[in-house]
Amino acid sequence: MKKYVQSAITLASMAAVLTFMSCGPKKPGQGANPEEVETLYAVSTYKTVAGNLDDYLEFGGDVASVNEVMVLPDQAGKITNILVKVGDMVKLGDTIAYVNPLRAGVVYNDSPVKAPISGRVTSLPVTVGSTVSQSSLVAKVARTDELEIRINIAERFISRISNGQKATVTFDAYPSVEFGAKIFEVSPVLDTSTRTMGVKLRLNPPDSRVKVGMYGRVKLVTESVKNAIVLPVSALVTRDGKDYVFVVTTPKSGQNAAAVSIRQVTKGILVDNQVEITKGLEANEEVVIKGQTLLNDGAKVNIVSTK
Repeated sequence: MKKYVQSAITLASMAAVLTFMSCGPKKPGQGANPEEVETLYAVSTYKTVAGNLDDYLEFGGDVASVNEVMVLPDQAGKITNILVKVGDMVKLGDTIAYVNPLRAGVVYNDSPVKAPISGRVTSLPVTVGSTVSQSSLVAKVARTDELEIRINIAERFISRISNGQKATVTFDAYPSVEFGAKIFEVSPVLDTSTRTMGVKLRLNPPDSRVKVGMYGRVKLVTESVKNAIVLPVSALVTRDGKDYVFVVTTPKSGQNAAAVSIRQVTKGILVDNQVEITKGLEANEEVVIKGQTLLNDGAKVNIVSTK
């Protein structure tokens, strides 16, 4: 019986000690309400600037000479002499080769094959001793200092094409170089078999690095916006069918963390994951572009990087 009484006295003493400890003064931060802890969201931001945004269509095309002609002989026979090689410059009327009919029992003088235009020899498919007819190709002569890029525009895009339109062209030979170009000829009709419209461009300015036969990737500028506020499209948050962004606000006096405010914006053109903002933003404002999906108006943020 004494054993049970002693146990009861011991438990009562421990309870008194615990009660005394709980009633003592709390240290700073002890027993704080978890809901009172401020939540900071890590975000990346982007500083808006006013710049130009160009919308474009992209096509592939071949580089060709503005003026290229096939050289044909005046009579059939065998090639007896060739006076030029591929790459040579010739003038109008220069002799390129000689042809002799070489008919049995008849002696003919060699007949000259002359250049019909001044330019560079770009093809010479015959050799001495080759037999040619009056429709055989002896050579091709082109003005390689005047080049054009030929592209075909699908019917659905022709309303966005006009003479004088600017473009940029890239080639595999110079992948990091953009060449300026401009449309100088637009076909008035469409090809009924392909439903495409032929368009020709010239390099502006001309460049000797570009050769006949090269394949070019043409970016044809169809709309250009000056002094546009442009954002990465990832910055937009869509809620209830409307587009918003989160703009960083200056911390108030006594606050260490920056906050954000939600703002409705209006989109313009979209080019290469860049979107024009036509209403709702000004230049030099800081916009959240990463980490904004969990934000609400007034949320506190920790800016980890700024572009």
